[in-house]
Amino acid sequence: MSLNRDAATLDLEHFLPYRLSVLSNRVSGAIARMYSERFGLGVTEWRVMAVLGRYPDLSAGEVAQRTAMDKVAVSRAVASLVEAGRAERDTHDGDRRRSVLRLSAAGRDIYDQVAPLAVAFEKRLLDGMAPAECDALFRLLDRLDELELQAESQLPGI
Repeated sequence: MSLNRDAATLDLEHFLPYRLSVLSNRVSGAIARMYSERFGLGVTEWRVMAVLGRYPDLSAGEVAQRTAMDKVAVSRAVASLVEAGRAERDTHDGDRRRSVLRLSAAGRDIYDQVAPLAVAFEKRLLDGMAPAECDALFRLLDRLDELELQAESQLPGI
């Protein structure tokens, strides 16, 4: 596929990483307004909670992998959640070398309140699309995910 662009010109309105980032930030920001004031959560903290709500007993590194977020940002969010009593850290099957995380009862309560709001927002967002468009969107996102991994593996020094 040729985009017929001058290689020296970065046309942000047609640059995929920029467009995806802006859209992601806008959608995340809209959802964040629902939980930030009510629960004092930032986007990174909620993403960690969302992952732990779906996949308990992950390490912080595994959370970072699943979210593609910076390990330092995840570590700070985890520390904040643990300190606030919203997440708990434990050893994995008695192996002191590996700690795992899970939502505490208070964290689960917040998750149970925020998750339906996030799902409802997604529904409102996607209601403007035909079912075939939604299917195509998610197929394309899956394909872009595959292609990104391939392109990343071909970067120098990786």
